[in-house]
Amino acid sequence: MKIIVISDTHGNFPLAVRACEQTEQIDVVIHLGDGAEDVDLLKRFLGVEVISVAGNCDHGSPSPRELLWECGNKRLLLVHGDRYGVKSGIGLLEQRARETGVDAVLYGHTHCADISTLSGMLFLNPGTLMISGTPTTYALLEINASGIEATLQHIS
Repeated sequence: MKIIVISDTHGNFPLAVRACEQTEQIDVVIHLGDGAEDVDLLKRFLGVEVISVAGNCDHGSPSPRELLWECGNKRLLLVHGDRYGVKSGIGLLEQRARETGVDAVLYGHTHCADISTLSGMLFLNPGTLMISGTPTTYALLEINASGIEATLQHIS
């Protein structure tokens, strides 16, 4: 399964669409918060499933703040990250991941793209698609029988 992971679009729907157009044959889009209006637009205009969690700027969003999602034989924890203080480190998020027994954690909030492995779990932050001083990035996640593979992508 090929999944695009985005976060922190903050109203920049056109870059979210461009990320999806850059990648062929996607199965799912995951949005990790701070862009509830963008999620609504993606659900209307893309022909794929869109899964989302709410971020700290998504007031009134019907999306959950945290979601355990299963894909094949893999379990993923989806969060925005603010409730785990990820701007100061991911120790609390790692603790939550161990409690839930997941294979991977997808989070946003920091606007800084990162892929790391902690406690045998993949931690993925796709960065931001908000035009600011930081690079505009998203992640491509592939899940198959052999495991989970993640890469960071820049908008071209």
